[in-house]
Amino acid sequence: MNVTNTLQPETIFGPVPSRRLGRSLGVDLVPFKTCPYDCIYCQLGRTTCKTIERREYVSLAAVLEQLKAKLDTKPDVITLSGSGEPTLYSRIEALISGIKRMTDIPVVVLTNGALLCRLDVQQGLAQADIVIPSLDAGRADSYQYINRPHKSLTYESLIEGLIQFRKVYQGQYWLEVMLLEGVTTTQKQIEVMAEIIRSIDPDRVQINTVTRPPAEGFAERVEQNKLEKLANRLHAEAEVIADYRRIHTEGEFVICQADILALLKRRPCSVADIASGLNLHRNHVIKSVQSLVTQRQIKGVLRHDTVFYQIDKNGAKT
Repeated sequence: MNVTNTLQPETIFGPVPSRRLGRSLGVDLVPFKTCPYDCIYCQLGRTTCKTIERREYVSLAAVLEQLKAKLDTKPDVITLSGSGEPTLYSRIEALISGIKRMTDIPVVVLTNGALLCRLDVQQGLAQADIVIPSLDAGRADSYQYINRPHKSLTYESLIEGLIQFRKVYQGQYWLEVMLLEGVTTTQKQIEVMAEIIRSIDPDRVQINTVTRPPAEGFAERVEQNKLEKLANRLHAEAEVIADYRRIHTEGEFVICQADILALLKRRPCSVADIASGLNLHRNHVIKSVQSLVTQRQIKGVLRHDTVFYQIDKNGAKT
């Protein structure tokens, strides 16, 4: 058994705001940016370890112990996601079983779907309550351009996996479709993706686009009114994911700047994101963020008239 200990101190994060799931307690199972993909739109930046190797990157016992200690935050869901691809965690089946013995809080898996064609991955996710894979392209060349997958992966295997898993999985199967302006918004791309969605037949179809600073500046978002029109063409009941920064305005729990830093290590956030995800008053967040900026631990990046804060890698050590 090969266990990487690097992530053990910071395996659990949040709860963080989720546009579709409410307050989500995150479980980070692989090292930062360890993924079969290197997506141009990724809010975490470029992939540093592109791999399809499944390993026990962090001790299963450590994950369950840390998770148990955070259940008093009363999340709506426990989400296996974080800063890399969770299906690369070889003990994901045992992890989900362990969570089920510990709590009745629903377990959600956010995955890019790249490995769903593998039987061991399908078996590993069988006990999850909700699995949400992604579809980002309607053609093989667009798949290569957008997802920049591991050399062993093909567009055909992705689609095959998405369809196969639907046939064997008994839980809720939601499909997220990420659209990029000028790339997957053409008539042909939409027509092909609509056909693929019909073949997959997910329980829900959710349409998304770039809202945070992406890995590549040329990954452009689709404006809201256009996104809604395209959603209708993709699936009769498709929904544009709601602005999660508007949810959960009630309830408080005590946090410190360390919690904000832990959240920002996972993804860039606006003041509203932090306030919503950590159930803090906006004024408290503003004061904490200003202090962290002064300390050069974080920095603000302006995108589409909103400032998103992220770790300042050139500033003070966190």
